Amino acid sequence: MGGGGRRKKQHFGRIHAFSCGKASFNGEHSRIGGPGFSRVVYCNEPECTEATLKNYQDNYVRTTKYTLATFLPKAVFEQFRRVANLYFLICAILSFTPLSPYSAVSNVVPLVVVIGVTMGKEALEDWRRKKQDMDVNNRKVKVHQSEGAFDNTKWRDLKVGDIVKVEKDQFFPADLILLSSSYDEALCYVETTNLDGETNLKLKQALEVTSNLHDDLSFENFKALIRCEDPNASLYSFVGSLEIEGESYPLTPQQLLLRDSKLRNTDFIYGVVIFTGHDTKVMQNSTDPPSKRSKIEKRMDKIVYFLFFILVLMSIAGSIVFGITTSNDIEDGRMIRWYLRPDDTTIYYDPTRAPVAAILQFLTAIMLYSYLIPISLYVSIEIVKVLQSVFINQDLHMYYEETDQPARARTSNLNEELGQVDTILSDKTGTLTCNSMEFIKCSIAGTAYGRGVTEVERALSSGKGSSMFGGVTEEEGEAEDSTEAKTLIKGFNFMDERIMNGNWVKEPRADVIQKFLQLLAVCHTAIPEIDEESGSVSYEAESPDEAAFVIAARELGFEFYERAQTRISLHEFDPISGRRVERSYKLLSILEFSSSRKRMSVIVRNEEGKILLLSKGADSVMFQRLAKDGREFEGKTLEHINEYADAGLRTLVLAYRELDEEEFLEFNKEYTEAKNLVSSDREEAVEEVAEKIERDLILLGATAVEDKLQNGVPDCIDKLAQAGIKLWVLTGDKMETAINIGYACSLLRQGMKQIVISSETPEAKALEKGEDKSNVARALKEIVVHQISEAKALLGSPDENSEALALIIDGNSLAYALEIDVQDLFLELAIGCASVICCRSSPKQKALVTRLVKVKTGKTTLAIGDGANDVGMLQEADIGIGISGVEGMQAVMSSDIAIAQFRFLERLLLIHGHWCYRRISSMICYFFYKNIAFGFTIFFYEIYASFSGQSAYNDWYLSLYNVFFTSLPVIALGVFDQDVSARFCLKFPLLYQEGAQNVLFSWVRILGWSLNGIVTAIIIFFLCILAIGSQAFRKGGEVVGFEIFGATMYSIVVWVVNCQMALSISYFTYIQHLFIWGGIVFWYIFQLAYGALDPSISTTAYQVFIEACAPAPFYWLLTLFVVVSSLLPYFTYAAFQMRFFPMYHQMIQWIRIDGQSDDPEFCHMVRQRSLRPTTVGYTARIEASSKRFEEKPEGH
Repeated sequence: MGGGGRRKKQHFGRIHAFSCGKASFNGEHSRIGGPGFSRVVYCNEPECTEATLKNYQDNYVRTTKYTLATFLPKAVFEQFRRVANLYFLICAILSFTPLSPYSAVSNVVPLVVVIGVTMGKEALEDWRRKKQDMDVNNRKVKVHQSEGAFDNTKWRDLKVGDIVKVEKDQFFPADLILLSSSYDEALCYVETTNLDGETNLKLKQALEVTSNLHDDLSFENFKALIRCEDPNASLYSFVGSLEIEGESYPLTPQQLLLRDSKLRNTDFIYGVVIFTGHDTKVMQNSTDPPSKRSKIEKRMDKIVYFLFFILVLMSIAGSIVFGITTSNDIEDGRMIRWYLRPDDTTIYYDPTRAPVAAILQFLTAIMLYSYLIPISLYVSIEIVKVLQSVFINQDLHMYYEETDQPARARTSNLNEELGQVDTILSDKTGTLTCNSMEFIKCSIAGTAYGRGVTEVERALSSGKGSSMFGGVTEEEGEAEDSTEAKTLIKGFNFMDERIMNGNWVKEPRADVIQKFLQLLAVCHTAIPEIDEESGSVSYEAESPDEAAFVIAARELGFEFYERAQTRISLHEFDPISGRRVERSYKLLSILEFSSSRKRMSVIVRNEEGKILLLSKGADSVMFQRLAKDGREFEGKTLEHINEYADAGLRTLVLAYRELDEEEFLEFNKEYTEAKNLVSSDREEAVEEVAEKIERDLILLGATAVEDKLQNGVPDCIDKLAQAGIKLWVLTGDKMETAINIGYACSLLRQGMKQIVISSETPEAKALEKGEDKSNVARALKEIVVHQISEAKALLGSPDENSEALALIIDGNSLAYALEIDVQDLFLELAIGCASVICCRSSPKQKALVTRLVKVKTGKTTLAIGDGANDVGMLQEADIGIGISGVEGMQAVMSSDIAIAQFRFLERLLLIHGHWCYRRISSMICYFFYKNIAFGFTIFFYEIYASFSGQSAYNDWYLSLYNVFFTSLPVIALGVFDQDVSARFCLKFPLLYQEGAQNVLFSWVRILGWSLNGIVTAIIIFFLCILAIGSQAFRKGGEVVGFEIFGATMYSIVVWVVNCQMALSISYFTYIQHLFIWGGIVFWYIFQLAYGALDPSISTTAYQVFIEACAPAPFYWLLTLFVVVSSLLPYFTYAAFQMRFFPMYHQMIQWIRIDGQSDDPEFCHMVRQRSLRPTTVGYTARIEASSKRFEEKPEGH
C-alpha cells in the first residue's frame, strides 16, 4: 500500500455480509438497447471499427469561456452588447463623413483603446482557466496498450473501451466499470467527496465473472461487450449489462466508478472506460460557464439607455429649431442672417431644403452630444475592478498558511456584487466542515467525561463574555491549553485524566467503563492498517465518526489491531494485571447502520463464551429499546446528551445485552433467510428481524463527537447573520448529519421550530412499494405539497413571541418541491424561515434551488462549495465562491472567486464587498454627473449657436475630457476610497445592508447626481456667458471669440468636476491628491503644449491660453467665482443631509470622529438601527437562551 511502508491487507467479504457480485436481471435491465439505453462499449478494443463508428466524446474537459475560434466573435459580442459601446461604434463610423462635428481620429482612438483593453482582460482571465484545464487533462493514468502491458497515458487521450489501472489515492479519470481490484473479493473503497460532499467511503464490488483479473497479463486477451444507458446526470443510478464469453451479466451502480472520485484503501483497481469527457456524470451535472454581469452593470445600462433617450430628445429638439431657423433665413428674397450667406451654401444649411438640413443636423447632434454618455466609463470600471481584485488577492487576512492558499479573484466582473449578497447557498462537507470528526466528550454510567471545548462553546463564551450555556470554564480552558500542548491525534480531542492512562480502573463504575470502551473497539466495520515499520495502527472506516470511535478506544487503552473474516482482535488494558493483553472476539453477525434504523449492532462471542449484542445509535431509537433494569443511568445520560447537543456535538447512545445460545441461533436463522430474499421487501425483512433482537438493552453511556467545523465558521456565520445575510445549506449528506452541523454552526438551536419535509415517512415508504410508478410519484408529490402547505400556515402564526422557524428538506421531497407548480409555494415557505437545510441534494438540485432563489427573489445570491458536486450551483448563482481545499479543483475552476476557508467569506463580503460596492456605485454616479455637466454645457452653447452643430470645444478637448483630465481621480476613488475602516466594517456588520438594499445606487441617488450635473452645467454656462459674452476681454477692448469662451468654460468644468470629487471622497491618500490636483495641472500643461503646435493641428486651440487666457486676471477671477458657485448647492445639501438625515455609514463616521468608537452603549445604540432581526448565529442563540431563562421564573 502507498505511503509509510508496507501494510497488511485485510479481507472484507464477511464484514459486509455479501459475496462477490451475484445478481439477477430486474425490470430496468430489460430496457437496455432501447431509447436512452443505446451505448455499446467494446472493452479492450477502443480502436476497432465498430467502436470508431460510434464516434463517442473524447476525454478532454474544458471549463473556459472561449476557444481560439470563438474568442474574437464572442468577446466582440460581449463588448457590443453594452449599448454604450454600440452607440460609440455608430458614432465612429459616422465620424468619417462630412456630418461629423469633429475629426475621425479624435473619435475612433478612444473607442479602440476602450474595447482593446477590455478584450485583453477577458483573454487573460480565460487563459488562466485554460491552464487549469490543461493541468487536469494532462494528468497520467495507466492504460492497457497490448499484450498485457500498461503504459502511462494522459487523461485527455482516453477512449471509451480502454482498460485502465488506477492506483491508491488517485482520481478516476473517466466513468469506469470496475472489473477487479487488489482484493480477492474484487472490492474497493471509493471516496466521493468531490461528487456528493460525503466523506464516508463507499464500497464498490466487481462482478464475480471478472473478479479473477488480478494482474496486468490477465488483460492480454480480455474481450467483453458492455451495453448500458446513455450519458445522463444521475449520480446514484446506472443500468447496464456485461457480455462475456456468450453470457450476459447485469451491471448496477455497485460496479460504477465516477470521474473525480478517489480510490482509497485499495492498492489498485482495473476498470473499463464507459463515459468520457463531457459525457461523464460529473460533467453532465455541470453547465457551461455563464457570462455573469452584476446588477449594478445592468442598471448602468438602463441609465445609458435613459441618457441616450435624453440625447435623442435634445437632438430632435435641436434639429427642429435648426430646420425652422434655416427655412426662415431667406424670406421674400431677403436674407435674414446675411452674414451666413444662405444664398450660397451647402446642403447642410440650405434654406430651400430645410427638412433635409434638419435631418442631417440631427445626425450631427447625435455625435456632438455623445459626451453625455461616458465612453471611458466601462474601461475605467474594468481597470478599477482588476485593481480591486489585486487587493482581494493580496489580502493577508485571507491567506491560509497551512495550504499556502491566498484568495484568488478568478474574474473581476462581480466585485460589487460581493457587497449586495442577500442569500448564501453553502455546501456542507469541506465548506463548513474540515471533513474530520473528533471524539471530544462522553457520558459513562451517568458521569460526564471530557474537558474539550467545542467551536460552539467557544463562540458562545466569547459572545456572552461568560461561561453561560456551556461556555468555557476556567478548568476547561486549562484543559484546552493542555490539549493543544499535546501532539495532536487526528480524530481525538479528548482530555480527562480520570479515565486516561488507565486511570479509569479507579473510577466507581470501572466495570461499566470497561464495557463502554470494549463496545467502542468492537462495534464497527473499520479496517485496521498496521505500518510494519513503525507498528502504528491507522484505520479506514466508512464514516469519519466511526474512525473517531475506534481511535478513541485505542487512545483509552482498547486498541483494535486486527480483523479476520470471523474475528476481531484487541489489545486491551486488563484492570486486574494492570497490563495490556490480547483479546479476541468471534464476529457472529453485523446489523448494519441505515438512515431509517439510526443504529448499528454487532453480535460477538467473547473469550469466556458469552454471546454479546453490542449496539450504538441515536438517542431517539436507543432509549426506547432499553430494558427496565437497564435504565439506571438514563436520567443523567439524557441530561448530558442535551448538553452535548447544545454544544453542537453529534451524540450516540451505547448499550449492550447478553444473548443465550438458543435466542441467537433462532435469530441467525431468520436473519440469514431475510438477507437472502430477492424481492423489494428484502430490506424491510432484514430490519424487522434486527428489531426483534435489538431490545432489552442495558445502557452504558453516550459519546459526543465534534463534526469539526473549519476554524471560525460559527463566528463568520454570526457576523453574516448580523449583516442581514441569509444562509441556506445544500448538502448531499444525510439529514441527521446536516442537522448536527446546523446546531454546530448555530443555524439551528434548541427551541427553534423545525419543519422537516421528508420522504422517509411511513406513509411515503408504503406508497413507494406501489407498482404504478406514475401514480406513486403523484401521491408522493401530494404528500410533499401537503407538508409544505401545513408548514406555510405556521408562517402566518399570530404569536409574535414564537421562535424562528427552520426548514429541513430531503432530496426526494426537494425534487417535487422544485416542480413548476410547487416551487413558488416552497420558496415562500423557505424565505419565511430563518434557516434552510436541503439534505441528500444532487448537484442538479443544488443548481435548481440556486436558480429558483436568484430568479424568483431578484436578490443577489452567492453559492459556496468545494467539490465537483457544487459546480452547477456555483455557476448558477450570481457569485460562485470555490473553496480551494485539499480535494480536487473542480469547484475552484468553475468559481468566480476562490478562498481557502469559509471564514474568509466574512472579510470578503463585509469588507471587500462593502468597499467594492460603495466604490463602484460612487464611481458610476460621479461619472454620469461629470458627463452630464460637460454634455449640457455643449447643449446650452448649441442654443446660442442656433443648433448649427458648432462645438463649444476643440476636438481634442472633447476626446481627452474623459480619458485624461477627469478619469484618473475616478479610478482612484474606485480603488482606494473607504467610507469606514475594515475594523468598523466588522464591528458594525449591519453596514453591509447599504449594499444589500442597494441604497447607494438607487434610482433616487442616480437622479440626484444627474440633477447635480444639470445644475452645475447651468451655473457654469450662464455665469460664463453673462460674465464674458459682451465684456471687453483684451487690452484693445475686443470681446472673446468662441475659442476663448470654450477654453475658459472648459477650464471651469475641469476645476468643478475635480473639486466635486474632492468633496465626495471619504478617505484621502496621496494618490487621490496626485490625481485630482494633477488632473487640473495637466489640463494647463496640455493647453500650453497643444496650443504651441502648428495651427493645422491645434486648430481652434492655437496660442489661446498663452496669448489670451493666462495674461487676463479676469480669466482667473471668473474661474474661482464660478467654481465656488457651482459647488455651493452640493455642499449645502451634503451638510444638511449629514446633520439631519445621516446614513448608516455616516453615523459610524461620526462615532469615529467624536471618539466614541469604544463606548459600548453608544455603539449598541447604533447597532439597534437593525433593518431586520438577527435570527441565526450564536448571538441570536444567546439572546434566545437568555429569553428562555427570563421566562422560566414566570412559568413556575
